[in-house]
Amino acid sequence: MPDSRSPSSTGACSPSEQPHIVSLALQAKKALLQGQQLCSQASALSSESAQISVDVLALDAQVRWMSEAVLDQLKLAAQVAKSIEQKRSELETQVQEWDALRSQRSDALDDVLESLGAQSVPPDFHTGSVDSSPFGSQNPSEDENEDDTTSFGLPKSSSNPRESPTDTIRNRSPSAALRDKRDKRKDRRRWKTLRDFVDERALEELLDTIETDRQKLDDILARTSDYPESLAKAIGDIKETLPEAIELPRFNTIFAAQGHTSSRMAEQLESLAHHYDNMTNAMHDFEAGEEFSEEDLLGMNSDADALPNIILELEGGIHTIEAHRDELLAAKAAAQTHLETHRRILQDLDTLGEVMTDILDHQHHVEIESLKHLSDLHMQLSPLEELHHKYTSYQYAYNNLVLELARRRQYREAAQRVISNMIAELDTMVEEERGLRAAFQAQHGQYIPEDICLYIENPPNRWTVSTWNDEPLETLPEIENDLIEEAKQRVSGIEVGIGTSQSL
Repeated sequence: MPDSRSPSSTGACSPSEQPHIVSLALQAKKALLQGQQLCSQASALSSESAQISVDVLALDAQVRWMSEAVLDQLKLAAQVAKSIEQKRSELETQVQEWDALRSQRSDALDDVLESLGAQSVPPDFHTGSVDSSPFGSQNPSEDENEDDTTSFGLPKSSSNPRESPTDTIRNRSPSAALRDKRDKRKDRRRWKTLRDFVDERALEELLDTIETDRQKLDDILARTSDYPESLAKAIGDIKETLPEAIELPRFNTIFAAQGHTSSRMAEQLESLAHHYDNMTNAMHDFEAGEEFSEEDLLGMNSDADALPNIILELEGGIHTIEAHRDELLAAKAAAQTHLETHRRILQDLDTLGEVMTDILDHQHHVEIESLKHLSDLHMQLSPLEELHHKYTSYQYAYNNLVLELARRRQYREAAQRVISNMIAELDTMVEEERGLRAAFQAQHGQYIPEDICLYIENPPNRWTVSTWNDEPLETLPEIENDLIEEAKQRVSGIEVGIGTSQSL
């Protein structure tokens, strides 16, 4: 501003214009006070901005620390979920191994059962009851009620256990019995198979029991089947609630802008103070009787007219500083919101931790129960292996039985041939002896008195050969040659298989 006290070269002011100096001085004072107030407000806003910046940085540090803590907790929870899933995977692998073992043993058992079902048994083998047998019994079908059959495992009881095949035949007419026997022997489709002597009902009950217990294991595992998925979902939900990182304001830019604005306002305040000093001096000079020229008064008025613009500029500076302050306040509010969100997330993590503790405890109990149940299932597979061994031995023993009966038939036929030849030879000897005795009697009998050697006329003894103590002749079933050959092949095949397994 120009110096309002500079001497005028155009002459003195009129007395009526002199009091205007007081008004200009008051305006200068008012502008100075208003400028001081605005600058003081700007300083307060700048200080507040500095404090807010510190608060924003402190809140941002807390948010970052809590974010890291949350992420660490979520990683731990993810590891727990992965551990549960891994343990379940290990259990499922053991269950699959058991399923494979059961399938293997079931298939082997089915194979031997199919083999038993493909091997026919002549009717003579089961038309009579047996006092003891390595095989058991099962209920025969309606068209087989007339046969006394046995099955694998338990002997079949009959109303008369001592009834023999002969007694059975006597209950019917001989012709009917022989006709039925011939019909059965001719139509092999009506023959029983080795599988007919297997206790299918007990086998089905065993398999049903195993399948039921296997389903129970699935039920046990199903209790925790959704744990990994539910934990993963809970972790994902918490991750989704995590706010994005706070974008901090550009503090350097803000402080530089506020500093530039404050410097400009200080310059303007200094200008107001200088104008006020000039007007104060001018008023003192006026009071001392000094008169001002028109040019001086025009300068004073011009300076006074510039005061509103200066005030407006100061107010603009206030708005600028306030806008930067508000930007920092918005950042602080955002940081405070993030902090509150993280606190709620930490509470959710505490709840999740309690849930995970319960889940781990439950999973542990399910794992123990599953392993115990799986151990019981492994024990239940032993009967399948034992049955496979029994049925294989059963078939092997039956084929050897066929060969044994064939051998006994050969033995019986050989013995009968020996007996037949002996009887024929004895009959020939008796006939020769009878001729010799007749010749002797014809030549010498007429000369021998009748009362001497009365037994000389006795005929020779006739001979017969019978079993010891007249035991009944051994009864053997009729076995066709193709059945004998089949038995030989099966026996040799089983022996080869046994030898191979032993070598392995």
